[in-house]
Amino acid sequence: MTLLLGPIIIPLLTATLCLLLRDSRAAMRVTSLLGTFCLAYVGAMLYLHVQENGPLSAQMGGWDGPFGITLVADLLSATLVMLTGILSLCVVIFGYSDLTFGEERNGHMVFTQVLLAGVCGAFLAGDLFNLYVWFEVMLIASFGLLVVGGKSIQIDGAVKYVGLNLIATTAMLAGIGLIYGATGGLNLAHLHLLLDGRGGEPAVLTAAALLLFAFATKSAMFPLFFWLPAAYHTPAHTTSTLFAALLTKVGIYTLLRVFTLVFDLQHPLIQSLLWISGVLTLTVGVFGAIHEVQARRVLAFLVMVSIGIMTLGMAAGDVAALKGTLLYLMQTLIVTAALFMAVGCVAYLSGTERLDEMGGLWRSHPVVGSLFVLIMLGVAGIPPTSGFWPKVLLMDAFASEQHWGLVIAVALGSLGTLYAVMRLFSAAFWQEPKAPLPELNLDFNRAAPMTALAFLVVGLGISAEFLIQVADQASQALTDPSLYIERVLGAQP
Repeated sequence: MTLLLGPIIIPLLTATLCLLLRDSRAAMRVTSLLGTFCLAYVGAMLYLHVQENGPLSAQMGGWDGPFGITLVADLLSATLVMLTGILSLCVVIFGYSDLTFGEERNGHMVFTQVLLAGVCGAFLAGDLFNLYVWFEVMLIASFGLLVVGGKSIQIDGAVKYVGLNLIATTAMLAGIGLIYGATGGLNLAHLHLLLDGRGGEPAVLTAAALLLFAFATKSAMFPLFFWLPAAYHTPAHTTSTLFAALLTKVGIYTLLRVFTLVFDLQHPLIQSLLWISGVLTLTVGVFGAIHEVQARRVLAFLVMVSIGIMTLGMAAGDVAALKGTLLYLMQTLIVTAALFMAVGCVAYLSGTERLDEMGGLWRSHPVVGSLFVLIMLGVAGIPPTSGFWPKVLLMDAFASEQHWGLVIAVALGSLGTLYAVMRLFSAAFWQEPKAPLPELNLDFNRAAPMTALAFLVVGLGISAEFLIQVADQASQALTDPSLYIERVLGAQP
């Protein structure tokens, strides 16, 4: 139980301590760093335990499943918790130089830790209402992170972000209510048994539609994506990095979990909706990234490209496509965080985020440029980076089922992404600056996390067997959840 509670309790305790120590910047920073390190450690221990022993389940309050609050870690959720811990450690260090004391004192570190608790709680939730609670925790914490700087543009972005997400969580709660009314249960493993053969009932179909709407909104799928490019460029770079790496990925994870365990991901209507949404999300993302002139808005649309590709993988729904989707999901946490950090460093060195006002950084900062190239290749899916393998697996899965249109869509999306990041790189490093560059250098807090993630992007590409094996096992577990159900419900029918 300790391994399951740790990823939730540790960030909440860290948030409480940071709140009590908010008048001391040094104390807050040490507390935040130690708490995040503990999260990364416990996440790694949880992954190792699940890898060796299979899914781990715990019932809060001593209630036997399917009653009460259930926490479950299978290989997929344990891997995502581990990656969240590693990523958050880098983000916290990056924030030491990126954040002002005012932002820290106003609650940035507190909200960051609460957000991490919400993310880990969503990954480990074993019942629908528990999942809803963690979605609300994430929403509250992310709203706090958006407005903590107090700027008008941040308030505007926060209102747009919260508005659509509140509608999504309301739809989610309504869907959960319908499910409970139809079955009398909320435990995911139990619902798998209760809904067997009942997928055509009106209440069940309505609940599935409401939950699909909620998860699609959280994932920023077309046409529910407007909050993402409206909000991601407004807060501190630390916050943008955390949001881009985690929030939409939680949406993808929950869609995968619920629609493979509770509903039928391969239902013709669900498949059709995911096909259409995936292609349009990918298309809007590519054209948005090519059109934008503000660096972080370019990145926001590139996040949409990755969401579109994963949506197409979910639409296919077979084991091979899910394997590629899960591999993409796991590696894109690292790649996305690395790209947002790199752009944060570029904006700091350039003194601007507008592409038409940047330039000349290659002469003064060639090492930063080289790291940017590595990250850029990872985003575009060029070998030897980690972004290459999931696209190969997905395109192979699509080709084996003769979905040639999807193969072309992923290929064109990758080319569009490559063009967008090359345009960003050229603007920052090769074009002539319109004004003299500030005489600045990256300190350790900015350089170290970006460098670590850049090398991780390459390392996971060269040593891809680790994540490919995890994705293979996790995809098989999604399509055959018998062991998951057994660990949650035991010998119960």
